Amino acid sequence: MRGVVFLGNREAEIRDFPDPQAGPGEAVVKIRASGLCGTDLHSYRSGQAASTISGHEPCGVIEELGAGAPDSLKVGDRVICHHYAGCGTCEVCAMGYEQLCPHGHVTYGGGTAHGANADYILVPTRTLVSLPDELSFEAGAAISCGTGTAWNGLNKMHVSGKDTVAVFGQGPVGLSGTLSAKAMGAQVIGIDVVPERLALAKELGADHVINPTETDAVQAILELTSGMGASAALETSGNPTARQQALESMRPFGRACYVGAGAATEIDFNKNVIFKVATILGSWTFSKAELMEIARFMVDTKAPLEQLITHRYDLDQAIEAFQTFDGATTGKCVFVMN
Repeated sequence: MRGVVFLGNREAEIRDFPDPQAGPGEAVVKIRASGLCGTDLHSYRSGQAASTISGHEPCGVIEELGAGAPDSLKVGDRVICHHYAGCGTCEVCAMGYEQLCPHGHVTYGGGTAHGANADYILVPTRTLVSLPDELSFEAGAAISCGTGTAWNGLNKMHVSGKDTVAVFGQGPVGLSGTLSAKAMGAQVIGIDVVPERLALAKELGADHVINPTETDAVQAILELTSGMGASAALETSGNPTARQQALESMRPFGRACYVGAGAATEIDFNKNVIFKVATILGSWTFSKAELMEIARFMVDTKAPLEQLITHRYDLDQAIEAFQTFDGATTGKCVFVMN
């Protein structure tokens, strides 16, 4: 089978790998869509070559099941993969948060196990979640990491129609936050420095957009909220300045959730946390149960996931796909395999 491997320094290549076979408790999934995520770019841009297949947003069809597979899974089922595996037996894994397993975990496509930028992926059957018929494979791939990450950050803040939500960063995760917050009923302010992404944010439902290179983002948010500030902030970029502005732009009793990994940041806890009586949250993707909830939410609200996806590629176009995605002007980019 084909698989995309990062060589370091923004180089990638397509290699041949043996087709996987399912052992006990395992499944082989034929990949129908695999999303490109901002986390992939950390590895793509690094100077270190990888030996494993990239891609941690798998969505496809069960090709083979090993011994001991649950009766609820059948060959041919449409599935999303919760792309982590911990020990599977501890308290944290039992909650569905195998990425937080205290005994360690692997991330499929994250450098510790082969990922989804391939024709097939081999995973434990317990990682698989049904893909609703109403969602495309591309939408399922988006949900399986980036879109789900944004949704879960908003969900932790209990965002509703009472809120004005500032979404810092309008890459694929931030754009997912914009469309999800809008589907939850909130007023949405999108913040980014890339005009193309701000335009897409408007298409996905943002009520207002702000470019911090043209205006003071905090002041603009205050002006849009009658001097009060946003009631909730979702920080997706990992940028140190944006991390600070998320707190500075919040109203008293506001909530902020940080989902974007980035450099260390200094925070004025007195001014922006204690004296605002603020609630600060961190969120790392989601549990397996939450993945099911996210898929159902997208169906029930008819959120515009297909509009989020601006670029589709065949796996043989992997080099072009990563070069384009690295340019940081796109919406969601997805490999599509038939």
